Amino acid sequence: MKHISPYLKFNGNCRETMAFYKHCLGEDLTLNTVAGSPMESMMPPAKKSLTLHVALNTGKATVMVSDMVGSDGISAGNNVTTCVVCETQEEIEEVFVKMSAGRYDQTASQPAAVWHGWRSRR
Repeated sequence: MKHISPYLKFNGNCRETMAFYKHCLGEDLTLNTVAGSPMESMMPPAKKSLTLHVALNTGKATVMVSDMVGSDGISAGNNVTTCVVCETQEEIEEVFVKMSAGRYDQTASQPAAVWHGWRSRR
């Protein structure tokens, strides 16, 4: 396994928050907005200025954040997730089986997600 990163959810102020961290830490910041992304056509105009995905890489750790929250907004328990970065498809499947034991139908096909050229299963 390559690494595990926290994935934080904000409610519209992700860009400002991450710009602050970049200023303080002077690290590599990658920012993708809804506008210009493949999801742009699926979003209402009010969401197009929001951040879809931001990664702050310090070299030793990566923190990822987004403004994309569900219709219920942010509440304790839905604002932090964990991103497990694997190096192979086999490793993805092995980690998924172990982490989902007793929670999901493991025989069901999992939808693929692609981020920065990597294919992963949720």
